[in-house]
Amino acid sequence: MENLLSGLAEEYKCENAPLAVRMRPRTLDELVGQQQAAGPDSWLARVIANDTLTSVILFGPAGTGKTSIAHIIAESTQAAFVEVSAVAGSVADLRREIKSADERLGMTGQRTILFVDEIHRFNRSQQDALLHAVEDRTVVLVGATTENPFFEVNTALLSRSRVVELQPLSDEDIGVLVDRALLDERGFDGAYRLAEDARDQIQLLSGGDGRGALTTLELAAALVKPGTPEDPALIDLESVNTATPYRVLPYDKGKDMHYDVISAFIKSMRGSDPDAALYWLARMIDGGEDPKFIARRIMIAASEDVGNADPQALLVAHAAFKAAEAIGLPECRINLAQAAIYNALAPKSNAAEAGIDAALAEVRNGPVREVPSYLRDRHRPGSDQYGDYKYPHDYPGGRVDQRYLPEGFEPGCFFHPTERGWEAYRQETTRRDRSSRG
Repeated sequence: MENLLSGLAEEYKCENAPLAVRMRPRTLDELVGQQQAAGPDSWLARVIANDTLTSVILFGPAGTGKTSIAHIIAESTQAAFVEVSAVAGSVADLRREIKSADERLGMTGQRTILFVDEIHRFNRSQQDALLHAVEDRTVVLVGATTENPFFEVNTALLSRSRVVELQPLSDEDIGVLVDRALLDERGFDGAYRLAEDARDQIQLLSGGDGRGALTTLELAAALVKPGTPEDPALIDLESVNTATPYRVLPYDKGKDMHYDVISAFIKSMRGSDPDAALYWLARMIDGGEDPKFIARRIMIAASEDVGNADPQALLVAHAAFKAAEAIGLPECRINLAQAAIYNALAPKSNAAEAGIDAALAEVRNGPVREVPSYLRDRHRPGSDQYGDYKYPHDYPGGRVDQRYLPEGFEPGCFFHPTERGWEAYRQETTRRDRSSRG
């Protein structure tokens, strides 16, 4: 009776589970996409088939199959399979499971596979608690993470594990998932059909996230009265848009995606592409990035990549920072856009950055060089013996030939102006002034 009741309870739980959970693949053959990571010739497929899995970290964006692979392992292995929550789990929980695994191995010879979803949420002490058990294979660790494990997982733990990277699903993969869910008895069992434009929209909205695609399908289906396999109800574009009116692209402040997007933003301004700069700016704004952080990056780019080819760029960038500080979102998005476009369209020069870096390298690695006596401060005893300083304003054009560099350097040793913008104009003016004095 107890087994019957527990079986019924499990059946009811399955029926009420989300569509994405019900449609979770049971074998690697049912896994959609990820041919390189988990295809028939992959390391992962072979060790699962041979039940010889060693510790592995599954790394990839949300909805790409990390948890599904863990459940496939659970269904395929002769080892005990246990799971610890990286969100709610503690060091005590880990030690309890490790102790049980040690006893299981010693008494029956059965291995234990320990699945830790979102392993990056474990702090260092929790990860350290796993180290010895992984090293002597008391447990085989299967960790899943959306964050780069080379930054988020202890080096010692990582060196004892294989990293398998999963990729976002393609539109074709998403289409396979959706079509399967419509027809499979674990899904809608033929009660619905999907309009082609609705299918395209689900693919677009998913952004390569299989779980997200199935969730959108389930939400849209809830708006339509189900039909039968003989006369399935139509899920149209309006139902999909009503269910999920807004696509949320991945953006993780302080993590890999954050750095990738800000890098693309800066490189787009440097590359003089205002459209790309606006797109990456929009990704950051939509992802909830601090507008002052964005403005600071624009200020840096204004000096690093525009420099004195257009000195106004720094002023525009600084004004955008003050606007972000004083106004905030959503209005300051316009100020940020103006500054980003200005930077993208401005003539480019990295002479300021290259010049100061070259000067710093000389200061740090070169010999100590004396200040020419005529440039020294005059407010000290004995300064009347210094050489004569030529005051530029006493000469035509406010310029006079005079050595300002220490001995051993010549003009142009650090600063190499470009032939662009205000920088080029000032160089030409300087050359004319020198020629007229000559």
